Amino acid sequence: MQTEIVWPAWIIAGVLTLYLFWLMLYAGRRLRFLADTPTSKAKGVFIGQVELAGTAKLEPPRRSFLAEVDCVWFSYTIHEEWERLVTETYTDKDGKTKTRQVLKSGWTEVGSGGEAPAFYVEDDTGAVLVQPDGAEIEAPTVFSETVTRGDALYFQKCSHSGIADSTGRRRFQEQAIPLKAELFVTGYARERPDVVAPEIAADSAQELYLISCNGEARVQRSYRKKFWFSGLAMLVGLPVASLIQLNNTHQPITPILPVSLAAVLLIAWLTGWLWMAFNSLVHLRNRTAQGWSLIDVQLKRRAELIPRLVEVVKGLRDHERVVQTEVAALRTQAVATAPGQPGPDIDSARPLIVAIAERYPELKSSDAFLNLQRELSDTETRIALARDYYNSIATHLNTRLEIIPDCWFAPLASLRPCPLLTVESFERAAVNVNLHTV
Repeated sequence: MQTEIVWPAWIIAGVLTLYLFWLMLYAGRRLRFLADTPTSKAKGVFIGQVELAGTAKLEPPRRSFLAEVDCVWFSYTIHEEWERLVTETYTDKDGKTKTRQVLKSGWTEVGSGGEAPAFYVEDDTGAVLVQPDGAEIEAPTVFSETVTRGDALYFQKCSHSGIADSTGRRRFQEQAIPLKAELFVTGYARERPDVVAPEIAADSAQELYLISCNGEARVQRSYRKKFWFSGLAMLVGLPVASLIQLNNTHQPITPILPVSLAAVLLIAWLTGWLWMAFNSLVHLRNRTAQGWSLIDVQLKRRAELIPRLVEVVKGLRDHERVVQTEVAALRTQAVATAPGQPGPDIDSARPLIVAIAERYPELKSSDAFLNLQRELSDTETRIALARDYYNSIATHLNTRLEIIPDCWFAPLASLRPCPLLTVESFERAAVNVNLHTV
């Protein structure tokens, strides 16, 4: 007797298995992506994929629509419940077509909105502008209420007159990123168009752009659960479905089909995992190379910018010294010649003094020195942060190359450990700042 196969059931099981396989790879890829990207400080954010943790900042803050709380981003929806009798056709046990009345209910959206302005994420080193458009946002629910027509909120926050077959119940929900909330952001950093500073924004070439109030640890834990749950469900689901199908056909149950399916799924799971892990190692190697290039960029910036600033400060200092010397000489001359006595007349020098005052209203080379000092400190901080970023991501790569099972197939991509930068190995000559007159 041949086994009867119910194809729709097998098709559903196959589609569900493929979905679980895709979900496993999706969650695993994002999990490794987050684990392999070090969290940067605000001043250390450079061009490329970054992670940043800090507090939400916006001046002036937005006011959310429903909860009316100060925030940097909010989104709300309003749904109205309906209930109606629906006529449906069905086939009874005798194969006859019949109709029946079924009471169905649901919710229809009658209002929505929100605001998504650019805001800042601030930490102890500075702030970075974040463009939330196009990001996956994980924000807490700040308002959730279901009311009837007798409640003032029913029409106060939604002017919609109603929908057909309404039950008179509306559900108001709102999510928001509160002001000063702790945020975790991972996305692509690019140069701002208005000032020389980075901003984090959506980029079609990047895999993940996430703004979350949950913190990096909770985000990784969520993807880890999805990875293992979907993977185990995929390995178990189809073999179990085959056993149920064989049992329904009242055939002798043999382990050949379930075991074969489990073996095929296990091979597919291992292949998908190896593909995901291999690609993540290659991406990690490329980001390590990018981290090294960022150090060279900052060193080149220091080598080109600081000498120019020094020359500007020298020029301002020398210029102010000459002007102050001339003014002092004029003052001495005015004191030396008493009024009414023979000698140089101070009135003849008055046009020169007026010209100096009009041409140079502010002679403050001290500001230039302070700006130079600030720029020197900022430049060295940038270099240190770039070095720390490289060491962090190189450590991730080196760890991956040593742990099992990544170390088994890392040689296939010619992946080798990257040396970390130390004080001794970081042999770049510092820029000599000499403000003495030659």
